[in-house]
Amino acid sequence: MTGRAQAGVRAVDLRLYGLLDTGVSSFDGAALGRLGAEAVAGGCTLLQYREKDIADARAAVERLRAIRAAIGGQVPLLVNDRVDLALAAGADGVHLGQSDLHPADARRLLGPQAIIGLTVKTAAQADELYRLPVDYACIGGVFATTSKDNPDPPVGLDGLSRILFRARLARGPGLPVGAIAGINADNAAQVIAAGADGVAVISSLFGVEPVRQNARHLRGLIDAALAERGAHR
Repeated sequence: MTGRAQAGVRAVDLRLYGLLDTGVSSFDGAALGRLGAEAVAGGCTLLQYREKDIADARAAVERLRAIRAAIGGQVPLLVNDRVDLALAAGADGVHLGQSDLHPADARRLLGPQAIIGLTVKTAAQADELYRLPVDYACIGGVFATTSKDNPDPPVGLDGLSRILFRARLARGPGLPVGAIAGINADNAAQVIAAGADGVAVISSLFGVEPVRQNARHLRGLIDAALAERGAHR
C-alpha cells in the first residue's frame, strides 16, 4: 500500500474536470450522457457523476451506464462518494470526501487500476496524503458556490496556495492537485496561477448551453495559464 500511495498507477489529467451534478443538470441518463459527450468534445479531461441523497440506486446505475456509453471511454468517468455504484456501472473510479469511505478501503474494493480522488479542505488533511492510496486530490472550496452546501468558509487563492504547498510536500510533484468550488471563466486562470493543476467545475460548464463551447473556452483559459506558469502538458 505504501508504494501505491507514493505513485499512482493511472495518470490523471485534471485540467478540466467536469462534474455532472444531477442537482444542476437533467436527471435523465440520455441527457446527462449528451452533456458529458459535449463537454468531452470541447476539451473536458475528466468527468464525475454526482448525485446527493440517492433514492434509487438502480436508476443511478442506469444513468451512469448511459453516460459511459455516450462518452465512449474518451475520458475517465468517476462517481462521487459511492464505490458500490462505481463497481456496478463499471465506472473508472470514485471521488471521496473526508467523511466517505476511507481511500484504503475504496482501493481494496476497486482494485489497483481504479482512479481514486480525494477532497482536501485543510493543510492538515493535505499532510495525510503521503499515506493515502489516491491518484489525485481536489482542494476546496476555493470560492463561494451555490452548487453545494458547504459549512466551511472558502479558502480563497491564498489558502489554495498554502494547501497546495503542503500537498506537494506530502506526496511530491507527481500527484495531480486540482481546485473546486465557485470556479468559472473569470477566475480559472487565477486558480491555475496559484498552483492548481486543473479545475473542477459544475455550473460554468453545465449550467447553461452550449456545453461544448463552455468547455472549449475554459480549456483554452486553463491551458494558457498552465503555459504561462511553465507547467506544460
